Amino acid sequence: MPANLTPQYSKAEEAYRKAQTPEERVGCLEEMLQVIPKHKGTEKLQADLKSRLKEAREEVQSEKKASKKGPSYRIPRQGAGTVLLIGGPNAGKSRILAELTNANPEVAPYPFTTREPLPGMMAFEDVTVQLIDTPPIAEQHVESYLTGFVRGADLVLLCMDGSSDDGVEHTADVIEQLRQRKTILDSRSGFDEEDYSITHVLTFLVVTRGGDPDVETRLELLRELAEIPFTTHVVELDRHESVEGLRRSIYDALGVIRVYTKKPGKPADYEAPFTIPVGGTVEDLAGKVHRDLLDGLKYAKVWGESAHDGQTVGREHVLADRDLVELHV
Repeated sequence: MPANLTPQYSKAEEAYRKAQTPEERVGCLEEMLQVIPKHKGTEKLQADLKSRLKEAREEVQSEKKASKKGPSYRIPRQGAGTVLLIGGPNAGKSRILAELTNANPEVAPYPFTTREPLPGMMAFEDVTVQLIDTPPIAEQHVESYLTGFVRGADLVLLCMDGSSDDGVEHTADVIEQLRQRKTILDSRSGFDEEDYSITHVLTFLVVTRGGDPDVETRLELLRELAEIPFTTHVVELDRHESVEGLRRSIYDALGVIRVYTKKPGKPADYEAPFTIPVGGTVEDLAGKVHRDLLDGLKYAKVWGESAHDGQTVGREHVLADRDLVELHV
């Protein structure tokens, strides 16, 4: 019997995948159990959710009792999405962060320069996207927190040095190390339909030093060593057009639209748009603006592609990119 999961459940599931703390996971699991359709087709999933909720609650209690055992990194989500840079030693991650954001990572020719996560904000037109550089992944060397970072990202950039034969093996090893931790770099994000403990994460393969004459040969070798079901971007970071092409591809992959807002009787705010998923509604926008607006929302007026100028619409009205919305409570 099919599960026929609702949009409300899908939103709660996505929030759970991106949760950074045990407390957040508990809240998301409770929401998922509350909104999941109750019928025979979801019995197995309900049982799995209850098991995960029990584990998450135990993890909350353990964290409260345990002494600090090592570094724990929690970087608040910002901007239109969170993009994680991963790769083997000397893959070019820090250079990408330096070229695309306002961050100043240490960029050096020796391996393991990056020792802890480093965030930066990438500008794209009138929005920003959060990029996070991470320590290299190598055989038997995966930071304990990194799997959670990968699972919670909106997009992963798997970086490979296109000028290095070692980079091919390093990149294949990154894919395998994460696979062993039930995290699959893929062309989509979401939980595995057959095994809920496995998470698929939307990924780009970003090949740096793309001007090397043997880069295509190295890509073929990589495809022999590992399955690459996701998009490949070959970049040359010394070329402005290559950097800007990567910038746009990152933003486009996030699958969001920009929505501007105005208060009743006030001018429109075109400086800082909110971003919601493609297909997002007035209700989704209200939740982004403020929880009180979501609870008390009665209707909205919309100017733009999705409605006639100033048209009154309900909570379920689907918005379009660059719409202007006036929320009424």
